[in-house]
Amino acid sequence: MEETPGGCEVKEIAILSGKGGTGKSTLSLALFHLFNKEAVLVDADVDAPDLHLVLEPEVLKREDFEGGFVPVFNPEKCSLCGFCEAVCRFDAIEVRDEVVFHPHLCEGCGFCWNACPFEAIGKEREKAGEVYISRTRHGPFVHARLFPGKENSGKLVTRVRMLAKFVASDKKIDTILLDGPPGIGCPVISTLTGCTYAVAVTEPSLSALSDLERLKRLCDHFEVKMGMVINRWDLNEEITEKIEEYGKKNGVPVLGRIHFSEKIVEAMVNKKTIFEWDIDDGIKREVKKIWEYISSLTG
Repeated sequence: MEETPGGCEVKEIAILSGKGGTGKSTLSLALFHLFNKEAVLVDADVDAPDLHLVLEPEVLKREDFEGGFVPVFNPEKCSLCGFCEAVCRFDAIEVRDEVVFHPHLCEGCGFCWNACPFEAIGKEREKAGEVYISRTRHGPFVHARLFPGKENSGKLVTRVRMLAKFVASDKKIDTILLDGPPGIGCPVISTLTGCTYAVAVTEPSLSALSDLERLKRLCDHFEVKMGMVINRWDLNEEITEKIEEYGKKNGVPVLGRIHFSEKIVEAMVNKKTIFEWDIDDGIKREVKKIWEYISSLTG
């Protein structure tokens, strides 16, 4: 286990998927419900957060997230020479009767403020998103929103994880659930590093199997043990068998198999977890089995 900023030990469980649409967030919400206010939930998919749509959180604290630098133009020093426009490879600057800056095109490379012969261009941090600490019917929730077109999502994930540890320490909670983004890119790496365990949610398709293999290599690289949940396993039992065989050969245990049910979609549409909706008891038993395994982990 890792220590929180307050000195308490906490286990972080990353719930991931190599591809989107496998049911990762549905599982995260169900597990959060079962922990019954004894876990902190983090929506680490900061580029496209969605857990708040179901949880309807009450925001208790909000803070700005600063991304990279953007140029600041000083008209008193500017000679309108056009040199900044010439060196900008992203067409973010136009020099007419005044300097016109297009922030949505700027990559923050810094060429313009370093190249200006009149030192008329400074720089400042750009507000790239917001971070929230919230209260929900199932417990504490830490989430964020990265503004459209902004970068540094990995840095933002690191921030929400840090805040979740502060919340866990304050509430004397020893479990943090990280609902990660899909794929294996920078925000996934920021979600995974230092975790106690990773749960990969997959489905019976060849693309999902391929992405599961990539996710396993990523977990191996960061020395994080991984188990998997096969969602909608009954839609293609042949590929489900291939996924299970892969797990046996590569040390990825199957924590649960959840069969397809339209009721799960109904629950999400109605802003409910599967335990707050009329859903097949077999599905609930499988999720409880996953929860019991996660609860037993000691890091």
